[in-house]
Amino acid sequence: MHLQPPAAASSPLLKNLNPEQLAAVTAPAEAALILAGAGSGKTRVLTTRIAWLMQTGQVSPGGIMAVTFTNKAAKEMLTRLTAMLPVNVRGMWIGTFHGLCNRFLRAHWKLAKLPQSFQILDASDTVSAIKRVIKAMNLDEERFVPKQVGWFIAGCKEDGHRPGDVVAHDEQTRKLVEIYANYDDQCQREGVVDFAELMLRSYELLRDNAAIREHYQQRFRHVLVDEFQDTNKLQYAWLKMFAPPDSRSGQSLIAVGDDDQSIYAFRGARVGNMADFEREYRVQQVIKLEQNYRSHGHILDAANELISHNSQRLGKTLRTDAGQGEPLRVYEAASDFAEAQWLLEELQSLYRGGLVRQEMAILYRSNAQSRVIESALFNAGIPYRVYGGLRFFERAEVKHALAYLRLLENPNDDTSFLRVVNFPTRGIGAKTLETLQDLAKASGRSLYQSVSAVPGKGGANLVAFANLIDSTRNLTQGHTLREIIEQVLATSGLMDFYRTDKDGAERVENLEELVNAAEAFVTQEGFGKDAVALPVDEVAEAGTPGATPDAETGEIMSPLAAFLTHAALEAGDNQAQAGQDAVQLMTIHSAKGLEFDAVFLTGLEEGLFPHENALSAHDGLEEERRLMYVAITRARKKLAISFCQTRMLHGQTRYNVKSRFLDELPETSLKWLTPRNQAGGMGFGSGFSRDYASAWERGSGLKSMVGAGRVEQKAAWVEPPLPPSLRQKVSEEHGGLRVGKGVFHTKFGEGVLLTLEGSGTDARAQVNFGRHGVKWLALSVAKLQPID
Repeated sequence: MHLQPPAAASSPLLKNLNPEQLAAVTAPAEAALILAGAGSGKTRVLTTRIAWLMQTGQVSPGGIMAVTFTNKAAKEMLTRLTAMLPVNVRGMWIGTFHGLCNRFLRAHWKLAKLPQSFQILDASDTVSAIKRVIKAMNLDEERFVPKQVGWFIAGCKEDGHRPGDVVAHDEQTRKLVEIYANYDDQCQREGVVDFAELMLRSYELLRDNAAIREHYQQRFRHVLVDEFQDTNKLQYAWLKMFAPPDSRSGQSLIAVGDDDQSIYAFRGARVGNMADFEREYRVQQVIKLEQNYRSHGHILDAANELISHNSQRLGKTLRTDAGQGEPLRVYEAASDFAEAQWLLEELQSLYRGGLVRQEMAILYRSNAQSRVIESALFNAGIPYRVYGGLRFFERAEVKHALAYLRLLENPNDDTSFLRVVNFPTRGIGAKTLETLQDLAKASGRSLYQSVSAVPGKGGANLVAFANLIDSTRNLTQGHTLREIIEQVLATSGLMDFYRTDKDGAERVENLEELVNAAEAFVTQEGFGKDAVALPVDEVAEAGTPGATPDAETGEIMSPLAAFLTHAALEAGDNQAQAGQDAVQLMTIHSAKGLEFDAVFLTGLEEGLFPHENALSAHDGLEEERRLMYVAITRARKKLAISFCQTRMLHGQTRYNVKSRFLDELPETSLKWLTPRNQAGGMGFGSGFSRDYASAWERGSGLKSMVGAGRVEQKAAWVEPPLPPSLRQKVSEEHGGLRVGKGVFHTKFGEGVLLTLEGSGTDARAQVNFGRHGVKWLALSVAKLQPID
């Protein structure tokens, strides 16, 4: 154990910390790795360390950088710090990776070769921008799907690769690299950046500019990173720019994370960063926070036993002083419908016992599982909320309003221009826009700058739109942010459009809420609700009413510019707030970071959880086990686990056996609600699951087991979940139709495919056509067409 500074022993900040937390808070100024188990108080440790460093005079507020993964976590840290110490937290660098990169680039926009008022593209705007590139290159969108191209570009950027760095081994990849290059050129021309660009541009500037790099290394003496297990390759490289492994200047880089909760490999997270950090920084201290303040003993025993089956982990064991509590309840249902009915009974029993609904959560591995559960809850009149739906700044009407506001700030933002140039409709058709885009491309100018070159009536309508933007900008100069937004909603026609739409009442409420959100923002950020929103290109003195100088550069940023940045960053943050007194439904991935008194973990079946795709992926099974670990540790007091003998999923009836994960839980912590000898699924006994799993991984399914004499021949009709190759075959048999995807019917229009049944001339589909309702159609007659 290290020696503490003299002030440490008497500091009231250190009261009530357990020994491991105290060691983490008072660790010396060097690299340290803190393995923070679920519910071990890591947020408290992070904030207390920051406060302790400042209180003991080891660092000033400006010398600390703390990086989180969500805006919610960053705000929580700032709130706690404000309560701990009388310090102004506005100048502190505490925020998400993307938020801090935005702050860095705003301070160094010239060196980063960006306009001062650069805008941030959210996910949907990025796809729209890529679509324009694909169209300009005369490429087929079916071959180069914009969303998939976006994943390719983001993946390249997260690996730190520009188009010239990408090795293309085939023609498809060469075209993708060409799209990437043209997309980069387009974004640079328009003065916009996507989320991946925020990180890459910041990293490149630090890497290539020694003076700036050394400045920040001297400034930030203490760097702290939360959720380190979720960092990707580029984020880790970015951190090393601020606090390099070979630093001899006494810098402290503390990485806080839990390798057992690394569940985002599909997003590029690299759990190996933790081992690399320990090696590269020659970490002398690995502090394990193992005291859990959330869950009872049986829940933690189950989590510890399960995760011990993973070989690639740094290792820790959670413990609690809260007692053993109730054992985990395990239920085997005959079908997913029966599973949903059992869930209803359990939820109602808990509610009658005094537990509020918002403390009950139903977790599932796949979104497709929620349909039957939602139907049962709806029919029973039990309020529920599907966690992770569209957030406020992602709703179409809000995005339209923000696009108009962005055009006031930067009329050359082509993505915002195209979103609203003909919304509400103003007689500007696709042909006119195509002509405009061709002229803009030929002249190297933005769409806004090219409107006067378009001939005819369409050109006149374009000029009228540009005049509308210009006149609105002139009308709103010197006005408050609230007044600007109200003016934009009126002059754009958005408010009138939705007021006359028979289904527009909720959208009108959302637009009205945008005004409230803006007013709350300027107040919270210290602008004052009467602050005027100046154009960002107007040179203003620091004392100008309504303009707040940036803490780093002294740059004057208007409330409007700051609000647009806030909206873009919020739209990119995938966290959502829990609803009021409603049962919470969510995927396990969405549940990370949350906790509930009672958790129901559904669908513990081979092929579903662990997911069939994971069984063939490198380290896939270990990630699935970490996902199960996360699910278990969401529960404070009660945890119930269920699985089904049969389940309708993706349009097929699946005959299941229980998940291997149930065999990896300690029997002493389980209470079986159904006869134990049925637990193998379909009455085959408890040993069946492992034999089935082994056969499935060999690709032979249950029939090989029947042939080997392991089960009776009468069980031969039982089929395992369809592998991806067979699912593709089923999709091809039905003309490419897939459950959950959009379809088009010549009479009923667009709909969503709910169910596929039968084959050949007997094939039929159930489709929800919205205003026309749900209909069953014979595929041999209906000729449904799949759509995106």
